[in-house]
Amino acid sequence: MLVGKRSDFERIPRDWYPTPLQALIPLLPHLPEHCRFIEPCAGDGRLVDMLQAAGHYCTAKYDLEPRRDDIMRLDALSTRVTNGADFIITNPPWSRETLHPMIEHFSAWLPTFLLFDADWMHTRQSAPFIPYLRKIVSVGRVKWIADSPFTGKDNCAWHLFDQNSEAPAQFIGRAA
Repeated sequence: MLVGKRSDFERIPRDWYPTPLQALIPLLPHLPEHCRFIEPCAGDGRLVDMLQAAGHYCTAKYDLEPRRDDIMRLDALSTRVTNGADFIITNPPWSRETLHPMIEHFSAWLPTFLLFDADWMHTRQSAPFIPYLRKIVSVGRVKWIADSPFTGKDNCAWHLFDQNSEAPAQFIGRAA
């Protein structure tokens, strides 16, 4: 399977592309101070570490294939453990057969920030999930592979989903 609609690179299994700091920075102003979060697609824990360095607290971190000893092996779709968390925050797999069930599952129990391609919201497949969308924080193109000279070809955004709110969606454009 290909990474993007305009590339011929092979996907990394399970869409494991660690979140770089540049992708997290636009989200930080939209989190309450010292928020408590769950990271259900933790991989190597990079996103957890960056969020904790920014003053937030991880109440649970897990992954189907953890890449660090302190990350529990668990299917994110098989649990609803909140551990007192305020949010779910993750960079999930972008494959729609995985992403869509995650949106449905996570946003039913906690407000959920997911980092994925911004183009998604303009497609027909997004229609069932748009009523849960509360905020879109633009990130732009991300350099997913640290030693690559290139950024990805898709613009990204943090999407906040929450089935327990009726607030209208807000779009936050990129900072200069």
